[in-house]
Amino acid sequence: MAPTNECNRKVDKLLFVGMKKIRNPFEQIFVAKHLLYWTLLAVPVSLAAGSLVAFFLWSLDEVTRFRWEHSWLLFLLPVAGVAVHFLYKLWGKNAEAGNNLIMDEIHQPGGGVPARMAPLVLLTTLITHLFGGSAGREGTAVQIGGSMASLLAKWFKRSKEDLRMMLMMGIAAGFGAVFGTPLTGAIFALEVLAIGRIKYDALVPCLIASVFADIVCTAWGIEHTRYHILFRSMNDHRLIDFLLLGKVILAGVAFGLAGWLFAMASRQIKSLAQKAFPSRQWLIPLTGGCIVILLTFIAGTEDYLGLGVTAHNPGGISIVSAFHSNGVTPWSWLWKLIFTAVTLGMGFKGGEVTPLFFIGAALGNTLAMIAGAPVDLFAGLGFIAVFAAATNTPIACTLMGVELFGADHVLYYAVACFTAYYFSGHTGIYHAQRVAVRKHDVKAEKESRKID
Repeated sequence: MAPTNECNRKVDKLLFVGMKKIRNPFEQIFVAKHLLYWTLLAVPVSLAAGSLVAFFLWSLDEVTRFRWEHSWLLFLLPVAGVAVHFLYKLWGKNAEAGNNLIMDEIHQPGGGVPARMAPLVLLTTLITHLFGGSAGREGTAVQIGGSMASLLAKWFKRSKEDLRMMLMMGIAAGFGAVFGTPLTGAIFALEVLAIGRIKYDALVPCLIASVFADIVCTAWGIEHTRYHILFRSMNDHRLIDFLLLGKVILAGVAFGLAGWLFAMASRQIKSLAQKAFPSRQWLIPLTGGCIVILLTFIAGTEDYLGLGVTAHNPGGISIVSAFHSNGVTPWSWLWKLIFTAVTLGMGFKGGEVTPLFFIGAALGNTLAMIAGAPVDLFAGLGFIAVFAAATNTPIACTLMGVELFGADHVLYYAVACFTAYYFSGHTGIYHAQRVAVRKHDVKAEKESRKID
């Protein structure tokens, strides 16, 4: 017993010395200096990103209205695609990698993110929307934030580690400003980098940047679309409707598969297009534009073109209409998925997230009609859960539900997003996203069973 007691005493002594070293009486001063440092860096990043995102959102609204008034512009989409291709061929260089370049630079800082990324992606995204391509806006906002952060880091002569942090701040600022969801923007910037792992070293800087950028964007007069879930499950919020919860779980499976399908379809279309036109790649967007025109005639509506938040006609199909009974058709979600996968997979520019909102909300509406569930609740769940599945960011998307729809149904948000996250596999829309922790390790489970 004596050796054991002596060993324990030595361990206790080491722990005591270690804890004594950690308990720095001036630690709070260092923390305050750290926060002040990153706040000072966050201000210019937020001002630049928030202002440019505000200009982008204003321009996008103007471009969308102009296209609605001149529907013939759709027939010029193939030519617009060729223009986008040559703009990037002449001036884009590595900027064409977009969000993936920013993520790669965060993982392993190298040549940096070029400042030309911001004007290029802004211009080409507006071209895509002007002529009817089905795309979003998140990718553009994130690239604006990332390129501005990289430029400022270069001006301020920051270290590679500071550059990494500032790039994450740029992602948070762009995302938070474009959707008006600053808390989601901060968590998204951390969670999207690696599946199954969040590094909290940039949590506060990202939150500061996201909040400031949202304030700046709003100060320019930008108003974000508001969504409402009017359904109330029970008078007592402490009670759980288990039947509804079961329906949400099943819907979460469907949302996960939809996110997986979108990611796979986009990648396969891009791969097939590059194999079909290996030497004359300008033919890829030309062909893609022609396919979108053909799809529009087959679908019999222009509601699947552009952003899709609202529709030109009062009875049209959109994200907003998906929150109402009979607001979409049973296959609206699949139509939008195909339109967007073709548009982005064949060389046009823009984000994937808003189309994912459309796909999820429309699918949620359809599932609610089948299951006899609340339409607005399931549209909201699909809105965030398909996004969670395609980006592997369930925590950020749960918080997005709270910021956009309120906290009354946060349990259902979490269940839908986490379920969708698992059923989407390890495929996502960002190929630079790393796998830190596998969602389900079959080999490890088999080994564990053998041991048992």
